[in-house]
Amino acid sequence: MKKVSIIGSTGSIGCQALDVAYNNPDKIKIVGLSAGKNIELLIKQVKEFQPKVVSVSSVEHAGLLQKEFGASKGIDIYHGSEGLLAVAGCEDADIVLTAVTGTVGLAPTLKAIESGKDLALANKETLVAAGPLVMAEAGARGVKIYPVDSEHSAIWQCLNGEDTKALSRLILTASGGPFRNLPQKEMDAITPEQALKHPNWNMGSKITIDSATLMNKGLEVIEARWLFDVDFDKVDVLVHPQSIVHSMVEFIDGSVMAHLGIPDMRIPIQYALSNPHRWPNNLPKLDLMQVAHLTFERPDLDRFPCLKLAYQAGRIGGTMPAVLNAANEVAVERFLRKEIAFTDIPKTVSRVMEKHQRVASPTLEDILQADRWAREAAYQF
Repeated sequence: MKKVSIIGSTGSIGCQALDVAYNNPDKIKIVGLSAGKNIELLIKQVKEFQPKVVSVSSVEHAGLLQKEFGASKGIDIYHGSEGLLAVAGCEDADIVLTAVTGTVGLAPTLKAIESGKDLALANKETLVAAGPLVMAEAGARGVKIYPVDSEHSAIWQCLNGEDTKALSRLILTASGGPFRNLPQKEMDAITPEQALKHPNWNMGSKITIDSATLMNKGLEVIEARWLFDVDFDKVDVLVHPQSIVHSMVEFIDGSVMAHLGIPDMRIPIQYALSNPHRWPNNLPKLDLMQVAHLTFERPDLDRFPCLKLAYQAGRIGGTMPAVLNAANEVAVERFLRKEIAFTDIPKTVSRVMEKHQRVASPTLEDILQADRWAREAAYQF
């Protein structure tokens, strides 16, 4: 029985993780849930899974939970940043799934590591902003980090049992998003409604916009560098519109291992929780005859400069990846509010990166300060 805490239970990944838990009641026990403002959904989740620790963003919502469940239910209710840390450090948890987006996931991730909990990591921004710190802390405490992103889960599975010295390169696949074939001159007119229509995946709004700009793939490149301890020159990206090959690993003898499957996040979520075992499920199986064709192409870095910016930030290192991530979060938020154009997202990120004075070997406080500075600079731009 795996005892699991979920940071971000009402988001896309959190809901799909709870679907996995619901279908495996003899294998998974939910002991902690944290959410933001979707109090109605959280109440339903608490009733269904009866966790021991629950957290929400505001004191008002915590009061609603207290009124709904009270002390008689044996549920500890928290709110705000203290609540995130309480769920992440829940004494009963064996593993913590971080399923929030953005650097809000950094503090609970570090708290889970400090508490000796293994991690199922769906919050890529944590490793983008603070990869060296997070991996060093996990290594020092013997904490295992299991990737949940479909691409990193694919690489993890392809490398299982292999000698990493025989690794030649990692190949991350990208769907290309909804604008893969859109003429560049039409990209200024892209609306949030259009950008939120991902052709293959069901994801939250921020990740969906990042997929449309290819920033999501750039963040995954930086995440892969830290998860698998490889140089950026050994991480490539290929556009694969069918989203059937989730990623590949090339070895020094020329062999290439690929992980294939239907585009459904419940599969990598389940594997992160079930590892080293595999559990059956009721999801559709991959029918290659129905797929028929698998195609690959190089990403167009002129039309999608966010991917190029991510490589640049990763290679510069220090506080620059945190600045890339923070500026992008602000730009995406403003695009969703229709305050800037789709093509202003990479322009904003690029301008903020140009202004940043990098700290080469940052502490956690340096990273948080760079994050705050980048957000303010992005708003000003």
